[in-house]
Parts: sequence; C-alpha cells; structure tokens
Amino acid sequence: MRVFAFFAALCLTIGSSFAARADIAWSKVGQALGKPGVVMPGDVYRVALPRTDLHVSVDGITLKPALALGGWLAFKATGAEAMVMGDLVLTDREIAPVMTRLIESGIEITALHNHLLRATRNTMYMHVLGHGDPMKLAAALHDALAASGTPLKAGPAAPPSPPIDLDTAAIDRTMGVKGKVNGGVYQLSIPRAAAVSDGGMPVPPAMGSANAVNFQPLGGGKAAIAGDLVLTATEVNPVLRSLRMSGIEVTAVHNHMLDDQPRLFFMHFWAHDDALALAKGMRAALDKTGAASQ
Repeated sequence: MRVFAFFAALCLTIGSSFAARADIAWSKVGQALGKPGVVMPGDVYRVALPRTDLHVSVDGITLKPALALGGWLAFKATGAEAMVMGDLVLTDREIAPVMTRLIESGIEITALHNHLLRATRNTMYMHVLGHGDPMKLAAALHDALAASGTPLKAGPAAPPSPPIDLDTAAIDRTMGVKGKVNGGVYQLSIPRAAAVSDGGMPVPPAMGSANAVNFQPLGGGKAAIAGDLVLTATEVNPVLRSLRMSGIEVTAVHNHMLDDQPRLFFMHFWAHDDALALAKGMRAALDKTGAASQ
C-alpha cells in the first residue's frame, strides 16, 4: 500500500511539473520583454535582438547585424519557473548601466568579451543567466536593455528573403549541413554530438550550445564569415591551428557559461575570401571537434 502511495505521489508530482510547463504563456513573456520570440526545438522560446541600430565595419566591410551583431535571449521551462540564457550586444558605454541593472535584478553575468577585432565601432558581448518566474525575468531584462540602444519594438513582418548572392548549395555540400538565409546572411548551425548542460539543466542548441558559421556575401563569389565554434579543452588548439592554416583569423577564445558540462570554450573567427574556400576551411576545423555528423 505504501509503495502504491509513493508511486501515486510521484506521478502526481511529474504531472504537476508538466502542467506547470504548459502553463507558461510565452507570448506574454515576449510582451514583458518588449519583443516577441519563437518556440524552437528543445521547447526553447528564443527572442532575437539584432543591433540594427549600429553601423559596424571590419576591414572596410560593413557588417549586417545577422553576421556578428545578433543578440538573443532564450527561455526554457524548468517546472513552474524558467531558465533564461542569452548574449547581449553592447557598445562600450552601455556595458556598465546594463550590467548594474542586471545585478540589481539578480540576473547573473557569465561572460563579457569581444567577438571582433579592428571593428569600428567597438562592440562587446555580455552573456547572461537567470532562473525564476519567466515574466519577472523578462521584465528585468527589458529594464536592463532599456539602458542600451537595443531595438525592442517588434517591427513589421519580414518579407520573404530574396535570393542571396552565394552558391548556397555548394556551401551546404562542403559544410555537410543545410543553412538558412536570415537578414541577408547565410547562417549554418551545427550542434555538438553530446548533450550540454549548465548547472545540471539541459542547454539545447537553441540556447547557444551549437556551432554557428555565418556567411555574408561580398559579390563575385566572395564572403565575409564570422561566428563561433563550441569546443572542449582538448579541441581548442587543434581547431585553432586548423583555422589559421586555412587563413581564417581567430578573434577570441573564452567561456559563455560558468557551470557547464562538459566544460566548453567558444572560439570566434573572422575572414573574407572566396566563400567555398572559407567553407572548406571551416569544415576542416569542425572535423576536429565533437560536432554532430549530418
């Protein structure tokens, strides 16, 4: 009888947990944040925060926001509450006020670093982590972002993406994964084969645990590339050497999370050259990692 009662209570607890997850109204979370998001694989509610207000160039190339200025926040239900992770793109003057408001609200800063070198103007990238009521988290993040120029109002529906001036089929074959056009940039996401967690909670690819490789067309079959590769400690230097042998510049190596398993490092890169040559260089680097096979 006691065994039956135990399993009945366990089932009730599990059922309550799933019910709580279903009760989170993500649209209201988007309203509290000030910008709607989309539900992605892994039951992640992700809000894109591109810095469309900034004009940034590297080596004379004006960057599209989707190439290297794409901030984001991703929420995932954890029972009746939620976890939020994200990457905020900030100018030098925005860092202190945004950080102060995040600290006051109890949201953690897990990294602050560059992605680019020689950029005019300089941008930094602040990674955040929060746990709690999703509405309160969204409101706190809205308040913090209000200290920056990050556009928060939802714009008009984006028109269908026009054809991009790249041989995307050849890039897909070379990279071994199919990409998508976003904001005039061809983006590829390649998850790691092994699961990633932070503080014991799963971190799906939509929460920033996937390799990201972005191509911005420059005309004549050329492209600028940027993004980051997600690496274990033993992969860092083999990948770094591989990128440099392909003429791809390594611009940063750092953490994004504090309590991740396995321990991961994020390697950011930059180059502009023939798009297919760059794709071959990126594929050679990925082959030295635990990226999932396609």
